[in-house]
Amino acid sequence: MIRRVGQPPQRNRDYRLRAGAYAILPCQGRILLTAQLAEVTDIQLPGGGIDPGESPLQALHREVMEETGWRIAYARRLGAFRRHAYMPEYDLWAEKLCHIYVAHPTRQIAAPTEPDHETRLLAPEVAVRALGNAGDRMFLSRFLALGR
Repeated sequence: MIRRVGQPPQRNRDYRLRAGAYAILPCQGRILLTAQLAEVTDIQLPGGGIDPGESPLQALHREVMEETGWRIAYARRLGAFRRHAYMPEYDLWAEKLCHIYVAHPTRQIAAPTEPDHETRLLAPEVAVRALGNAGDRMFLSRFLALGR
């Protein structure tokens, strides 16, 4: 069973399953994150939805590149969580199935191409507090507690 984090699903909503792959990216003693800019900035682990025909690892590499401009290597799956959320960019209520990886950012080759995204490099303890959802915070906290 995959742990649910955050708010329980609302009874009067239909949720569509949306699987995604997300990365913890340690970089020079800090954590590489993405900021989705809106009225309220949302700090996130880089990653996103897995497109039809794509493997989770293919999606991870593509999404990290789109949101940060960085190439990654040595991706290793840590686990998964699920959460229920409204996705305004898709006008969709989703049950997000979030596969979490840790990977090594190798080099930044471009600026983020995802609209309204900026790259952030934060100290680990600041990164945990800044993350906008409980699942991302849970996995980053666990990762840091293991001293990896």
